[in-house]
Amino acid sequence: MAADSYREVSSQSWFSRLFDSIKSVLIGLLLLVVSFPLLVWNEGRAVQTAKSLKEGASAVISVPADKIGPANSGKLVHMSGQATTADTVSDPDFGVTATALRLVRKAEMFQWKEESKSETRTKLGGGTETVTTYTYKKEWSPTLIDSTGFKQADDHRNPAEMPVKGDNWVAKTVTLGAFTLADAQVALLDKTEPLRADVGADSIPDGFTFKDGGYYRGADPAAPAVGDQRITFEVVRPATVSVVARQVGETFEPYPAAAGDSILLVQYGTLSADSMFKAAESENATLTWILRLVGFLLMAFGLGLIFNPLAVVADVLPFMGSLLRGGIGVFAFLVALSLSLVTIALAWLAFRPLLGLGLLAVAGAAVFGLHRLAAGKAAASGQPAKPA
Repeated sequence: MAADSYREVSSQSWFSRLFDSIKSVLIGLLLLVVSFPLLVWNEGRAVQTAKSLKEGASAVISVPADKIGPANSGKLVHMSGQATTADTVSDPDFGVTATALRLVRKAEMFQWKEESKSETRTKLGGGTETVTTYTYKKEWSPTLIDSTGFKQADDHRNPAEMPVKGDNWVAKTVTLGAFTLADAQVALLDKTEPLRADVGADSIPDGFTFKDGGYYRGADPAAPAVGDQRITFEVVRPATVSVVARQVGETFEPYPAAAGDSILLVQYGTLSADSMFKAAESENATLTWILRLVGFLLMAFGLGLIFNPLAVVADVLPFMGSLLRGGIGVFAFLVALSLSLVTIALAWLAFRPLLGLGLLAVAGAAVFGLHRLAAGKAAASGQPAKPA
């Protein structure tokens, strides 16, 4: 794809940088404040989900999919079978039809995309010089790219809207043996495969022509221009699936666990209830660690912003600013690690005391390490160490 670039050089005085860094302290405080409830909420969410899954694993019963047992109504059931349909789904705009669980229309537009890369050099006296390179390239995108904020917007304009947008259609009736799946449950089946459109479709929007099993709007598909669109289709075919949900008559609903979560598991293949719950537990653990990392990073970044004015002051001599900035980074990392572990441990103490106590021990070790670091610096400078 064709690409071009624009280079911009900007400067900022030391006083301006100092003023900006002081303003950023407020942002740092906000990030620090937000990180604590995020970590606490995440631990509560993790515990609630873990308890709900444990409750579900002990309450679920496996039943055959080809027979509806009225006695199981309201219970958490597990079954495996063929999710299928006799209905056709169709795209009314392009006249594309298929016998499938779901039909997906993918709409992409050829557009400009801006990317930027900056390199900043601190000068003697504390000022900075920043060289920013803006690169423009054309690519296919399923979403509209707003070009009004581009650095060189006049030369890289994208259309204000997409004439045809992506969409999807679900079969009216999808069955699993003797049961019927709701649209929200069919939506969880996301394994798609390409579908070639019919070259003789009667309903095609103006300006589109048939191209490689899809449709194209533009002068030359071999040399696309900004604003050209291409339309392709995918389908979700009938497949063997396993479901864990609350049986309600001949269909399913999420099961309300006493711990607070709703349980609805839909997975491809013939799977046991035990393996489905283990997979859900693994997903819960992964999400928990991701949010823990997010909370820690918010805390560390916030602390870095709070102490950043000190580094800007030291930037009068650039090498001093670099040294102090490195020290602030280590300090922010250790303090954020300690505070994160303490917060997580306190949140878990009420639910799993052994794990909570273990995390408190690790946090204590981090605090001790921070104290030793401060003591080492103090010894090097000949000053008495301050309490951590």
